[in-house]
Amino acid sequence: MKILLTGANGYIGMRILPQLLEMGHEIVCAVRDETRLSVDKETRQQIDVIEIDFLEEPKENAVPKDIDAAYFLIHSMSSSTQDFDEMEAKTAENFNKYVAETQIKQVIYLSGIVNDNNLSKHLQSRKNVEDILYRGNFKLTVLRAGIIVGSGSSSFEIIRDLCEKLPVMITPKWVLTKTQPIAIRDVIAFLTGVLGNEKTYNDSFDIAGPNVMTYKEMLHRYAEVRGFKNWIWTVPVMTPKLSSYWLYFVTSTSYKLALNLVDSMKIEVVAKDTRLQDILGITPHTYKEAIDLAFKKIEQNLVISSWKDSMISGRFVDNLEKHIQVPKFGVLKDYKQVKISNPEEVLERIWSIGGETGWYYGNWLWKIRGFLDKLSGGVGLRRGRTHAHKIFAGDSLDFWRVLLADKKAKRLLLFAEMKLPGEAWLEFKIDEDNVLHQTATFRPRGLRGRLYWYSIVPLHYFIFGGMIKNIANQKNANQ
Repeated sequence: MKILLTGANGYIGMRILPQLLEMGHEIVCAVRDETRLSVDKETRQQIDVIEIDFLEEPKENAVPKDIDAAYFLIHSMSSSTQDFDEMEAKTAENFNKYVAETQIKQVIYLSGIVNDNNLSKHLQSRKNVEDILYRGNFKLTVLRAGIIVGSGSSSFEIIRDLCEKLPVMITPKWVLTKTQPIAIRDVIAFLTGVLGNEKTYNDSFDIAGPNVMTYKEMLHRYAEVRGFKNWIWTVPVMTPKLSSYWLYFVTSTSYKLALNLVDSMKIEVVAKDTRLQDILGITPHTYKEAIDLAFKKIEQNLVISSWKDSMISGRFVDNLEKHIQVPKFGVLKDYKQVKISNPEEVLERIWSIGGETGWYYGNWLWKIRGFLDKLSGGVGLRRGRTHAHKIFAGDSLDFWRVLLADKKAKRLLLFAEMKLPGEAWLEFKIDEDNVLHQTATFRPRGLRGRLYWYSIVPLHYFIFGGMIKNIANQKNANQ
């Protein structure tokens, strides 16, 4: 079967892609920016990739005519606090136009559980997208999920941050709202199970795990699984805006996502429909099992995708290619080089930079910079990295975004996503003579930008100097 996979570089898209390939399907990945598709060379050779921005008016012949089915996995909740519902409606309308001239038979849409009459803006938007897709010239299958628990999912990472960092919590009253979490493994099983199944055509199904619990119970159960205790008290005075700031500062979520999540967390999300379990013969995992499975992936360094790698987790709004060409004029630079004798080992250390590994010198200074960035509304240092030793273009890397990761050319190029009075790049490159080049480039925005750069030049001397020495020298690599 030939399948159009929209949102292919998103959290769900990256999880379902290898499953569909393993099932023997021919996959066409639709992405806004081809350089953002974080897959290895072997996977890339097995798929076709087309660039489509579903917010723009459809272009003729952009989608292959012989598409049999499609997954609609496009969501905009994290990109805006105001008009994400309009954006989601627009993408659905344009999607219908794109596939109108194809031979498509089925579209599968992952939505949210919408059984409450008093829906949040987020859930109302998902329901509106359903209604739009039902008007398309295909058979629609809608899967409505609640909280998705899996390594790298936004819900799991928020719960993890809260529990690991705050053993004692004063929480908003929405933590008493009931929900029904589902393991990411079960979501993928349901998504692949309905493909081509005529019993699921033109119908909507709730999908959820077996446990109905409050968010407070989820936090307690997480702590229990991890082997520690936490204490949680709820207060009625915490406003939605204050709750959003609370999530933003304590967890790695963006403020936009936090605000929309808080709005949704006030609504009970419990499945009223278990028909699909019987149709497909799937027995969902418990919440405890979902946590255990997530940590097995984390401990084995097998996290396939993370919400943190999405563009909306930072301040990137345009294509990576616009920033790959590092400017040469009107910029300020810190350039250092060192001769190395072990290029392969050095390359591995470069490819492991950030996250748990750190920045090889003055990590406490990097943490302070991340904290200050978070206070000013930036992304901070909490996003870490998805893989310990793998980097793809488009990945988030603490408060940087990977623009280029070419291991064959021995070059890594990062673009700063922290709040700055200008634009910043950080590049590592090993040349044919085994010389490691490290270049920090800053394009200031006016006088304020120049004052900022010159005020931290002394810090650059120590931080960048120590960093290149420790990257080049195995003995000091973990300082």
